Amino acid sequence: MSAAVPTVSLRPEVDMPQIGLGTWMMDDGTAARLIPEAAAAGYRLVDTAARYGNEAGVGQGIRSSGIPREQFFVTSKLTGRDHGHDKALAGYRTSLETTGLDYLDLFMIHWPMPRIGLYVETWQALCALRGEGRVRAVGVSNFLPAHLDRLAQESGVWPDVDQIQLNPRIPHREWREYAQQRGVTVQSWSPLGKGGSLLQEPVVTSLAAAHGKSPAQVVLRWHIQLGLVPIPKSSHPDRLAENIDIFDFRLSGEEVTAMTTLAGGEEPMDPETFEQDLAGSWQR
Repeated sequence: MSAAVPTVSLRPEVDMPQIGLGTWMMDDGTAARLIPEAAAAGYRLVDTAARYGNEAGVGQGIRSSGIPREQFFVTSKLTGRDHGHDKALAGYRTSLETTGLDYLDLFMIHWPMPRIGLYVETWQALCALRGEGRVRAVGVSNFLPAHLDRLAQESGVWPDVDQIQLNPRIPHREWREYAQQRGVTVQSWSPLGKGGSLLQEPVVTSLAAAHGKSPAQVVLRWHIQLGLVPIPKSSHPDRLAENIDIFDFRLSGEEVTAMTTLAGGEEPMDPETFEQDLAGSWQR
């Protein structure tokens, strides 16, 4: 097992591991098989979503891991079709029923879907769930600073987490710093980029050689040192173990900056225009 994974504090008595297992594109069977292997490697944060269609497998994997439920930090996300106060409450109940878990540690709105215009109402429902003790923390995914501002202005509550598409090619410096300065923890989805080409960048490969680590480990360490919580995914046990083994070395400030200069070369999704469950394209 790798070195102990540090945690970040979301709110009093709610700590989240600083790296997690992403399950996007896994089916139920893969999730059920992989989560015990990931848990043995040291993972405790598991990220799923209603839209992924694998919540049942995630719950099964947690139960079969041999590790007490309370040692896991389980995240799911509300699908686009469940925006609106009552639909959001029903969506949470459905996620609990599907996972077979008694509670979720973090429940998030998956996309703001501004054209529909219900994300504030939906957010208020999530805040009610947290206030009633039915979920430990609440957050959002893919919410731009303008969306975060509106949530805070109309509800008085900042999200505990904003999970966004983020890696050295899409560093989103202003966005992530805006959130972090307001106490919003930033999670990184697609932390290793798309297609594997980021891991072949000369800056990344040279740093990997210098530190005796893999390119993926160097990129994930970049996230950690920026105070982010990366959510890498892999269905290969060896790669799972490698991805979490990033807490026994540090990048220098100059090395972190050098990786950040890789910005560009990957097109981010646009939360202002992407409408989950209304679009026929990539449903992340």
